[in-house]
Amino acid sequence: MKAKSPLLLAATLIATGWPAAGAEEAPTVAVGRIARKDLYQELTIQAEFRPFQEIELHAMVAGYLRKINVDFGDRVKAGEVIAVIEVPELGDELAHAVAAQERATAAHAEAHLDYTRLAGVSRSQPNLVAPQELDAANAKDLTTMAEVAAAAADAAKYRTLLNYTRITAPFDGVITARYADPGALIQPGTSASLPLVRLSENQLLRLDFPVSISYVEDVAVGEPVEIRLEGSGRVLTAPITRFSRRVATSTRTMETEVEVPNPDLKLIPGMYATVALRVHQRPRALAVPVEALATTVNPTVYVVGSDGTIAERSVKLGIETPTSYEVLSGLNEGDCVVIGSRAAVHPGEKVEARIVATSLSP
Repeated sequence: MKAKSPLLLAATLIATGWPAAGAEEAPTVAVGRIARKDLYQELTIQAEFRPFQEIELHAMVAGYLRKINVDFGDRVKAGEVIAVIEVPELGDELAHAVAAQERATAAHAEAHLDYTRLAGVSRSQPNLVAPQELDAANAKDLTTMAEVAAAAADAAKYRTLLNYTRITAPFDGVITARYADPGALIQPGTSASLPLVRLSENQLLRLDFPVSISYVEDVAVGEPVEIRLEGSGRVLTAPITRFSRRVATSTRTMETEVEVPNPDLKLIPGMYATVALRVHQRPRALAVPVEALATTVNPTVYVVGSDGTIAERSVKLGIETPTSYEVLSGLNEGDCVVIGSRAAVHPGEKVEARIVATSLSP
């Protein structure tokens, strides 16, 4: 059989679809589209839960503890009786004060009647009653009136002291400590006296954390923060409730607070948490994935044009997040940039772009 000539063989190969010698396909590269995204940096701060309110309840009068109705761990409502102090002499003093008030009231009634009669006679028959006698009756009427007021105030004082023998909860909360038992001698509340119980409002907790002076401009009431509970892995979200609006000179930080509802009391005051605060926020910023940059010293990216040709561009970057950089200049929305290693391609080379999912993908 006669061999085919080289020209005839080449023509045959081309006609049958075999690639010609030296022909190469364009390499495929992964690219991502430049898009706009809300960017922010995350500042994490250690914080500790504490009760919204916490007080130690003391007695206002001295006496013996007759009854205490709670123990630590009990939930109480505002106005609920916590303890009762026994002061027998207060009842006697109140009875004496009430009796004195009644005597003063009777004396005033008599003095007022005398003055009213004399004043009536003086009006109907002038010069029959001496002015000095009328003045003395008026003075006695006013004096006895003042004595009634004083006696009433004295009786009210003892009623108040008697009310103080019943210790009530000023707000809803949890008894977190109990310091006395029935029969103990209780002294009026001072810095040295023994309290009866400690009451904490744990249904609502405070979470305070210091914000460095570098980020105080990013703190705003209502701005949400993420609260990560150590150990359990739970994550809560709550808005900033208040901040001090003053940077402490000793720490160069500003005290900031979040109120955290705790109706089931699963959060315990004293527990630690990590607060994640968004700072340096850039709404709808032009962003580039971190995988598109080889270095951030003199950052450049490989851009794939509409004709598939690679071009290297210098970019100016803003803030950095774990997945993206803010682009200040050098790129436009919709540009396709090479993702990952650039070792297999170079500027000026034609490639086939394959769009891949990135942190900017919808």
